[in-house]
Formats: sequence, structure tokens, C-alpha cells
Amino acid sequence: MRLMCILAIQYQTVFKAPILVAQNREEQIDRPTQVPKIQSGKPRAICGIDRKAGGTWLGVNQHGLLAVVANRPKANVPHDPRSRGLLCRELLGMTNAEEAVRYAYEELSAGGYAGANYLCADADYGAVVYGGNEIRVVELTPGLHLMTNGDLDDHRDQRQEFIRRQLTLQKIESAVTFLAMASRAFARRPDASGRRGVVLTGGPFGTVSSTLLSLPRRIQNAVYQYAPGPPSETPYDDFSALLRQVLSTDKAKEVKVAVDDEDDLDNDYLD
Repeated sequence: MRLMCILAIQYQTVFKAPILVAQNREEQIDRPTQVPKIQSGKPRAICGIDRKAGGTWLGVNQHGLLAVVANRPKANVPHDPRSRGLLCRELLGMTNAEEAVRYAYEELSAGGYAGANYLCADADYGAVVYGGNEIRVVELTPGLHLMTNGDLDDHRDQRQEFIRRQLTLQKIESAVTFLAMASRAFARRPDASGRRGVVLTGGPFGTVSSTLLSLPRRIQNAVYQYAPGPPSETPYDDFSALLRQVLSTDKAKEVKVAVDDEDDLDNDYLD
């Protein structure tokens, strides 16, 4: 069963950065992929694109909404299922996480997709929508959560438990601490027994990219780092400037409105 991703999210416990994420995408090695960039349309969003189906596996929009998709087992898969990545990309068109969760639940309930988990989160609300044999919403509580191709925080999942141990070796009080610890943990290859590791390599399917993300309260501190290959051997490129540009969209509108209002007042005074 293809996992599509392993993800850790530190949610609402670091005051200055309510969303901290590390994620490895797992896919067919030769599947064509476009690195993260700002996409056309509104609201503005930054995400990578699966060039085969046109969807995405992880993205953030101008409202600070994060959307991520992972695989999930499902007994009855439609003959010609719609791309799960396309639904993930559509979620980035929502204004907040609650709206995105409702939309994902409705779409998955219609039965047109293969099994999937969808994580939707902003600074105020977060949840995972299970789209397997039953459709269910599990809300995020403050703290560290792990997701692969089963239930959230599945303690039977060896890779989840490895990540959990690595990310709880010390108290995470800042984005810097989380990103530093996560970058090491998510770049760890399994040992000779196939345990105590995260990165998958050596076959036609494996770890094809990695993302480190910080969505803080101050836009200028936002971080988006992306490795276009296994992070154990591929350095991260910095896409933070693009993320900050996306997150600044609403702020730019607010400034423009304020300037326009001042101009109107000046004109009224002159009249």
C-alpha cells in the first residue's frame, strides 16, 4: 500500500508559530513533479504540483490554511476514481480550515475517490478527514500529531513512533527547535533491520521529496523549505519568500484599503 506521505504537525503549542510541519512525500520515483510555486487563481496559494494528474500533496493559501493529503486503505474503490491531489488543491480555495474540512467530508462522502486522509489546519482549527471505509472527522488537539496511511497518532506504526521519539527528546518552544529536530528525523534512513528510520529508497517507489513548514503569527518569520528528493541525500531549497508573499496578500489589501480611505477623506475635506 503506497503511503503517499509521513507527516508530523506541532499544533497550537508554540505561541509564535501555531502550525509547524514536517512531511516526506512518498510516490513512484519517476512520477513528474513541479516544485512549489505560487499558483494562479484566488485565493493565492503555494504548492507543488503532480504533473501527471494536476493536483498537489501539500499547500498553503493566503489565509494561512494548510491542506495535506495522504493515502488510506479502502475496500471499495471506484473504477475510475478522481485524483485525490485535485481535491487537495481545491481545499486551498477555502477561506479557513473548518470550511475545508466540511468540503472534504462532503466530497469523500460522495464516494468518488480512492482511500485518503486529508489534514486541514489554520491557526484556529485543525482536523483530519478519514476517507476510507467510513468517512470521519478527527479534530486536532494542541500538541504533536503524526499521520501516515492509517489513523492519526497510530502507536502501532513504527515510523510514527520513531518520529514521535525524536521530536520529544526535548521540549519544543520555538519554530527553530522544531525545524532543526524534524529535519534530522525526517532524513533518517532505516537501519539494517528496516527500523528506526523514515526515508524510503532503493526501489521504484519511495521518498521523492520533503517539506519543512512554519506558519507563524508574524508573516516575516514564515518558513517553507523543500527538498526535491530524499532529504537524506538532497538539500532543502528555501521557498520562504514565496510563502511570505502569499501570506501577505490580505495584508497588502488592508494597506490599500486604508490608503484609499485616507484619500477619500482628503478629497472630502478639499471639496
